[in-house]
Amino acid sequence: MLSPVKPVHVQAAADLDEERLDGWRREQTTPSLAEVFGSIRTRPTGPMWRKLLAFLGPGYLVAVGYMDPGNWATSLAGGSKFGYALLSIALLSNIMAIILQALCARLGIGSGRDLAQACRDAFPRYVSWPLWVLTEIAICATDLAEVIGTAIGLNLLFGIPLEIGVILTALDVFLILWMQRLGFRYVEAFIVSLLGVIAISFAIQIALADPQWGAVLHGFLPTTEIVKNPGMLYLAIGIIGATVMPHNLYLHSGIVQTRAYGKTVPEKREAITLATIDSTIALMFALSINAAILILAAATFNRTGQVNVTELGQVHSLIAPLLGTAMAPTLFAIALLCCGMNSTVTATLAGQIVMEGFIDIRLPPWARRLMTRGLAIVPAAIVTIWYGEAGTAKLLIFSQVVLGLALPFAIVPLVMFTADRRKMGALVAPRWMTMLAVIIATILIALNIKLLWDLFAAL
Repeated sequence: MLSPVKPVHVQAAADLDEERLDGWRREQTTPSLAEVFGSIRTRPTGPMWRKLLAFLGPGYLVAVGYMDPGNWATSLAGGSKFGYALLSIALLSNIMAIILQALCARLGIGSGRDLAQACRDAFPRYVSWPLWVLTEIAICATDLAEVIGTAIGLNLLFGIPLEIGVILTALDVFLILWMQRLGFRYVEAFIVSLLGVIAISFAIQIALADPQWGAVLHGFLPTTEIVKNPGMLYLAIGIIGATVMPHNLYLHSGIVQTRAYGKTVPEKREAITLATIDSTIALMFALSINAAILILAAATFNRTGQVNVTELGQVHSLIAPLLGTAMAPTLFAIALLCCGMNSTVTATLAGQIVMEGFIDIRLPPWARRLMTRGLAIVPAAIVTIWYGEAGTAKLLIFSQVVLGLALPFAIVPLVMFTADRRKMGALVAPRWMTMLAVIIATILIALNIKLLWDLFAAL
């Protein structure tokens, strides 16, 4: 006997109920970064190291956010004022980042959604749309810092005025468009190449500075002095609080899906493992760069009694006489320029993921990137032209305030989604990882609140 055909509205209701059973309010429709989604072939068989090679790349795009120009200031201040003591804080903050980025990879591969899509499909519109607006503001704030860092690098290297340097950073829009047409691997290769330049620049500077390596190793060990000394504690809070930025969580959960991994649970599980290894290796590289900045400041400025070096321009002017070579400031400026360029590229990609993920809008890539870059460059250009270098410093502080306010609205959904078995199925995060993530999220949010309170109190 044939079963009766259900009316259309009944069938639709049944489909909706079925979707809600898996924990999502909406079915996933369009992939993240559709033009490059699943475009990079992986190796389903063979030795682990060959499989890993196909997954190496996204982690380095993520790592860029952990060594952006905004992070340089805290590392420079910490090294110049307290020597090598805050290296342990840099290590701690990096461990926190590794856990959170591992959850991003798990969400992207396990659920088939980036963080923006997950928020859209899990929350009602009156929740997801405000989250989208707040995230867009945070990305613009991130981009402001990167744009200004790039402009300072251009100024130090070529004497280009900051006002013109800020506008020149818009050219990365065309660079990304060109590289993505060639393939996403070219974007990754560009980022890794600039990271290599940064690493070489700092390696030479560290060799010239000749730090006390015994003191460096000792600096990675925790000390109670950090808690007892208010000034040291404040800088430690700054280093940890500036570690995780909202756009990195959206970025990583999207770009891991450029890999053509399989659809079965075992294939996805292996993809999560390989993507996590990729991001962990890349973040350890980011730690080495941040530690190098701090070590350089300690070995040059702290050792000579200059304990209040915090501005990038200060370092450029002071480092040559201290290291005894005119090459040192050039290397520092090259590293800063490469860092700023990398950061603007990744922030622009994050902007595309966020807009497409939250509101499911599909714009031509050139329109998406011009819109994202314009939102960041216009206010940056206005402030630098109107106020000059002093205005850019105020803008950098303002950007950190915005990022501190936006962080909880990215980190809390990430932990919620990856801990939900209905949403993640067999790929749900292990309980130990969820517990660690909750502790890390609580610490980061509390530290950002503390930094915001201090900033407002100083006004």
